[in-house]
This record gives sequence, structure tokens and C-alpha cells, in this order.
Amino acid sequence: MGKTTTTAKLAARFVMRHGTRPVALVTTDSFRIGAHEQLRIYARLLDTPMYALDAEQPIDDLLGRLQGKQWVIIDTVGMSQRDQRVIEQIAHLQGGRSRVRLVLLLNAASQPETLEEVVLRYRQAARAAGAELDDCIITKQDEAGRLAPVLDIIMRHGMRVLFGSNGQQVPEDMAIAAPGALVDQALSTATPQREGAQRADAPMGMPRWSRDVLGQGRRLSSLLARLRQRVTGFAALEEVWDLASLPSRVQETRLDALLAGYPATDTTLGMAWSPRRNERGCDWAMPDIGLDTDGSWLALPWLQHRHSAGWQPRMAALSSSSGVAVHLLPRFPESDALAWLEAEHLTWVSQVAPSHRVLFHHERQTIRQLFNDSVLTHHVGVRFRGQSVQLWTAYAEVEDASGTALLAWYGEVRDPESAKVVVRRYWLTPARLGAEVLSLLLTQLQSEGLAALTRRAWQQLKEADSGDLNAEVRLLMASGVASVAGHLDIADDEEAQTLRGDLLNLLGASRRRRDTGMLDALIYAFMARDAIRQMGSVSREGVA
Repeated sequence: MGKTTTTAKLAARFVMRHGTRPVALVTTDSFRIGAHEQLRIYARLLDTPMYALDAEQPIDDLLGRLQGKQWVIIDTVGMSQRDQRVIEQIAHLQGGRSRVRLVLLLNAASQPETLEEVVLRYRQAARAAGAELDDCIITKQDEAGRLAPVLDIIMRHGMRVLFGSNGQQVPEDMAIAAPGALVDQALSTATPQREGAQRADAPMGMPRWSRDVLGQGRRLSSLLARLRQRVTGFAALEEVWDLASLPSRVQETRLDALLAGYPATDTTLGMAWSPRRNERGCDWAMPDIGLDTDGSWLALPWLQHRHSAGWQPRMAALSSSSGVAVHLLPRFPESDALAWLEAEHLTWVSQVAPSHRVLFHHERQTIRQLFNDSVLTHHVGVRFRGQSVQLWTAYAEVEDASGTALLAWYGEVRDPESAKVVVRRYWLTPARLGAEVLSLLLTQLQSEGLAALTRRAWQQLKEADSGDLNAEVRLLMASGVASVAGHLDIADDEEAQTLRGDLLNLLGASRRRRDTGMLDALIYAFMARDAIRQMGSVSREGVA
């Protein structure tokens, strides 16, 4: 990129204005043969001191020798954007008492795809080290066939251009970046033939999860703030999304720390457990969805493989650590788990297969046979898979093989206009809970739609990221926005209606299904938040 030459040019500009006394040069490049000597020659010509900082030597070791220096320039080791040591190098510079301002050098002659990756990876590394990387210098402008690609990437990522370099002469071939001059150079070298070739190439997309949303910052900030207030765990979901901006090898460690304190003991009432299998056509299993004290879904789910093995141990672990007292089960619990649930007097409901056998009047029969001739007279309205339908139910008192008193439930989800049956479901619940358990059956029924929303979000995120997103992080991001979209879809209060309207307005177009529309809008909102954060055009309060 020309870092050493650029270092010399910057130092020379300062010396010409303020003299040699306030300037010092530092190099951390102990890898390249002759790297120290090249900068030492420049330092000798400028009559300025130069210091070498070893890879393991803290920057504070130099502070004593840098007293009185106003302009200290550090020439760092040149590394590929894919080198895992980039994070270590930045962390090394940020580890001292003095703040080091980071500047990224961008080679204007590089391919656009390479520049895009350089900006993404280096900014990820900076965030992982707790630093910011917002400034850049364009180098090798004289070698670039066209300047438009590097300017396009700089603008989309919201970086500040400090200088432009266009040759080897020190310090002549460097100038303060001027927007007009850069635009003139970009246009003067872009012939009609080149412009056509650029359009024929693969389009340069926005930065990861960015969209054309600039100018909506305040509205977005208000929307996110209201979602934090309404949806339990939304702030934790935002923290998971923040991990996506870090290098992949850092994401897992940060995720472990984040999940260690989630959720707060007083926020989780129950758990909607998902089937213990991968979703159809996917290599992941649907996470388990927590229920808050109002019975609404938490924004940040639980990954299945992070639970204990076996139903009784995993339910006991959640009950003791998070105070979970309600369990919505995808299958009838085994004898040890059922005995534990009853001994603890916990609330539970279980979906069962039509072929599941129960004892009815001391006669053993399948639950389907039990309701073969039933006339369903009771129904409630419900949102199911993005549609307004009706759930018609009937129940009967039964026992399991061990003699535990249960209620067997049969439900038909019907289209309210045609009366056509959409799906049939069967459940078993403790007899001690009575018919009041119907609200939990509705919650479990509605949670079935979250898997489809998660698949949709997973695919969108997979297509949008640059391939270095941790699979656990992506699954939590996808299932989290699915949970929030489902929460808002089934809620019928005035606040939820307002939030739905504000979310869908972000898309600027009506959607046939409300739940998928809100899912797309939530992903859009998170993308907008990240894009605005990069551009720095909105206050960090509320958004960043």
C-alpha cells in the first residue's frame, strides 16, 4: 500500500511547517528485510528521531522518549486483510496509555472486491480491539486505471479521506483530499467504454447488511428504542447483531460471554421447546424460545446444543438458573421427566402424535380414536403462520400408563371464511390445570410459525454476509428477528399496531403476509442501523 513512503510524506509535510523538533517516527515492522532501514533513511534526511517497536513490546515503553513530540507517526507491519494477526497488531497499538489514531491506506489500483474486503476486515479487527477505524488515505492514485471504485467503497463505508498520494516523490506527491478534485479525477478517467464495463461486472453491493436507508436515522432510533421497551431481550439481540461486525474468530468468545448472563432470572416465565431435530433442508435445529412474564416470546432464543442432554436435566437446569416454571413440550415427556414435572408442580403442555395411546375409562386407545366422533363447539381466534384463523377445540379426561391424570386435547385450525381445516393438533396437559391451559396451547401452536420465519431470515443473512459470520451468531440473529416479528404479528394492542405500521413503512411497499413483511422490515432495520453506524450520521445514543 505504500505505508512507509506515506509515513515519510506526512512527516515531511509537518517538518516543512513546524520544524523537526516536534516530529518522531516509529516502526513496528520487524518482519520485512530492510524495513527499519528504509524508514531510518527518511528519518535521517528529515533530521527526526526514529524508534523501532518490537511485536511484543508495549507502546508505553516509548512514551518517555516521545515527551514533547506533537506528531508521532507509526509505520505498521504490512499484513493481508485475512491474516489473523491483524487483530493482535491493532490491540498492541491500543494497549497503552496514549490513544493511537488508526488510518487505513487504500491502494486505488487494487480490485474493488479486494478493497471491499480490506475495509470490512480491518474495521472488524479494530472493533475487536476496542478501537475505531474511520480515517483513510488513498495511495497509488497515479497507478489506478480508474478512481471510482475506491471512492465508491469509501463513501458507502462512511470513511473520511485525509490525503491522496499519487507518486513516489516525498513530499510532493501527496495532497490533502479535496472532494472536487477526487470527483474530477474519477470522471476524467471514466470513459464511456469503462463505464459500460463497470456496469457489466458484478454489481458492487452495499456493505454487509446495509441498504439505501440513510436519512432515516431518527425514525429508526425511535423504533429501536420502543422495541427495547416492549420486547424482553431485544437489547441482548442487538448485542448479538453487533458481534457480526467482528472477525469470526472473536465472535464465539464474545458470544459465550454474552449468553452467560442471559436472561435475567426475573424475566423468564417459560420455554417453548423446539423438536430435537434439524429443520427440513437445513443443517441447524430451531432454537428454543423463552416466554416472558406476560407469556410473550423473548427476543433472544436459546441454542439447542447449549442445553443439557435429556429432557429432565435441561428443564431442571432452566428452572433453577432462570426460574422457568412453564414448559411447552414438542413431545410427551419420558417417565423421569414427567415425574419431575409433577413433583415440582410445574405447568406443562405437550404436543403428541395422533397415534399416542392413553387410558380413557380404563380402555387403552389412540388419542385420534378418542376424538373421532367429537363435535367441536368451542373456538377462539388466533394468528397462525401469518394468517387470521380459528382454533376449534375439545378435551377429555384421560390417564397415561402410570395412572397420571391428564387432559387430552384435540384442535382444528380452520379458515374462518371457508371453514376448511388447515391443520389438526393433539395435546396432553395435567388434569390439575383444567381448561385454563388453553392459552398455553395457543402459544405453542403459534410458535410453530417461527421455524419458517427463521429459515427465511437465515437465508437472507447467509446471502448478505461475506462468509465469515459464525454459524451460532447467524442462527441467533435469524431466530431472534423471527421471534420479534412473531411477537408483533400476534399482538393486538394499540402499541403493537403502531410498531407494525412503523416497521412495514420502512419497506415502502405492502406485503401479502404480515409476519414475513415484519421479518423483512426488522432485518432491514438492523441493516440500516449498521449502515448508519458506519456512516456516522446519527448519534450513537439509541442506534449505535
